[in-house]
Amino acid sequence: MNSPTAQLAAFAAGLRFDAIPGPVIRKTEDLLVDWFGSALAGKGSRAVETIARFAASVGPADGPSEVLISRSRTSAYFAAMVNAAASHVAEQDDVHNGSVFHPATVVFSPALAVAQALGASGQQLLTAAVAGYEVGIRVGEFLGRSHYKVFHTTGTAGTLAAAAAVGNLLGLDAPQMQHALGSAGTQSAGLWEFLRTAADSKQLHTAHAASAGLMAAYLAKDGFTGAAQILEGPQGMAAGMSSDADPARLTQGLGTRWATTETSFKYHASCRHTHPAADALLQVMQAHDLQPGDLARVVTHVHQGAIDVLGSVTNPATVHQSKFSMGTVLALIACFGHAGLAEFDQHFDDAATRDLRERVSMAFDAEVDGAYPQRWIGKVTVTTTDGRVLQGRVDEPKGDPGNTLSRDEITAKALRLAAYSGAATPAAMQAALDDLWAVARSVRVGLLLKNAT
Repeated sequence: MNSPTAQLAAFAAGLRFDAIPGPVIRKTEDLLVDWFGSALAGKGSRAVETIARFAASVGPADGPSEVLISRSRTSAYFAAMVNAAASHVAEQDDVHNGSVFHPATVVFSPALAVAQALGASGQQLLTAAVAGYEVGIRVGEFLGRSHYKVFHTTGTAGTLAAAAAVGNLLGLDAPQMQHALGSAGTQSAGLWEFLRTAADSKQLHTAHAASAGLMAAYLAKDGFTGAAQILEGPQGMAAGMSSDADPARLTQGLGTRWATTETSFKYHASCRHTHPAADALLQVMQAHDLQPGDLARVVTHVHQGAIDVLGSVTNPATVHQSKFSMGTVLALIACFGHAGLAEFDQHFDDAATRDLRERVSMAFDAEVDGAYPQRWIGKVTVTTTDGRVLQGRVDEPKGDPGNTLSRDEITAKALRLAAYSGAATPAAMQAALDDLWAVARSVRVGLLLKNAT
């Protein structure tokens, strides 16, 4: 068959390191280091620790793959599960704008676990990661905006991304990879309803996607069959999960357009939908030397997707839920100039934060909506207490490809995330980062956190 699903599977199965351009490899290394910091930042999160305890209770006590937050070892399946949950909770993992998809958490978590289990090389790990990114991003783009209104794309497209990455490491041929995608797609899940009650489901979404995609690839390796057209078939994912799916997005530019390089880093520790407005507000405050008390009203001009995801969070009850509150994020930006992990932990429910939160509103903007999701424009209108009306605009938020983080900034971010959670000492972290920045030269991917503390 030459269906879009089959073509995507053949690409993922056949991808090899030598076929990937150098800039794509370097970007993948950047994304790997960035993911590693986010994974360590998940240590201590109640939701993540619950999933980790479950994995420890049912998985092997020892194994070839590393659970980063605990320095323990288990099977690749359970390591992928825990690391995926851990790397998505701090809201610092990467995002691809056009697909509204967070690739790293569902790609690197299973890819690292399987690479460690197989004794794969660093080049094999990076190749598998690119396969996962390219598949997951295209599936997210294919499913379209209607999908994201109800479904968390990282949980749905992420299952196929994980299968593609692991399938590439396992050496699946094209038919086997197509079966793996079929089995992964039938397990795709993740609904936004959890936001209304501050439930823990978002960590389950990534844990499930990573482990289910890994399982789908291993099953395919052993002859297990999956739906041949799980994406575009009459009872496939698009039929059940989308009203604007575009099958052409699955195969456009395969091998020439490297979507991996389009991925953005997250600067603020919050939902990406808040970042454009946060940067625009910061621009206005710096340009006009404003203080928090100068803000009478802030209107954020946003795309519909931001309203769909953030609109239900009006009175956040937890730190994690507050990261999906536009008002809370902008209040922290106004007060501290940055909405980082410490700011959320210490100040998300302060009286000053609550007061500023009530002065922030979202308004649908046709220009911003028309550019989304390819471009995430930030626009704010600030009314000051002395009656001035000021406009702010950011066309590329900090972390986007045109406004990206340098390797020094990525390293500093990873060190900061590890220090935040206490998951690794500076010495252990530096040793791990040295290994990761040189991963392409590694003959065998080993444990990353080798020091005791």
